[in-house]
Amino acid sequence: MQEPIVCIIDDDEAIRESLRLLLFAEDLQSIVFESADVYLREEPPPVCDCMLLDIRMPGTDGLELFSILKKRHLPFPVIFITGHGDIPLAVSAIKRGAFDFLTKPFQEGELLSKVKSAISHYQLDRKRLDELRALQARVDSCTPREQDVMRLLAKGLPNKGIAELLGISPRTVEIHRAHVMEKMGAASLPALVRMITSLES
Repeated sequence: MQEPIVCIIDDDEAIRESLRLLLFAEDLQSIVFESADVYLREEPPPVCDCMLLDIRMPGTDGLELFSILKKRHLPFPVIFITGHGDIPLAVSAIKRGAFDFLTKPFQEGELLSKVKSAISHYQLDRKRLDELRALQARVDSCTPREQDVMRLLAKGLPNKGIAELLGISPRTVEIHRAHVMEKMGAASLPALVRMITSLES
């Protein structure tokens, strides 16, 4: 897994540099932008594992950039950097999915703790998403009839009940069931049920 990257976007050069040096001292890579507009001019947008985002900037402000990221399905965890007067805005942003916020002047330890927590959460989310995509690919490898049998198995129906519902013989259900278990990589029926449940949750 590649080293995590923190994206810093702040129009104050002194803050950008202090954040970059603080992260560097903790062996965290960073990419730095002086405004949301400069960030958005990059094509494709730079990816990161956490974003430190000033809430108020000239041009596109932090809240507007946050909305744009959500519309583009770029789910980087965002930690807003705020002045005291912007705390209600930051709280509102958290309700809309931001990870956290920091009030200037912030403690170095607090910032590092929140950044590391955001990175950890994001990496876990990405891992789970990758696992779900792999699981969905296995489901897609099953024929439509095998998928019918799989869904009914996951609901707890016995072979005979599935046969009656689908209008096929119990022996045919057994064959489909064996194919499903093999394609899904399920060692047991409870394992298959867990797989289907995780995709539906």
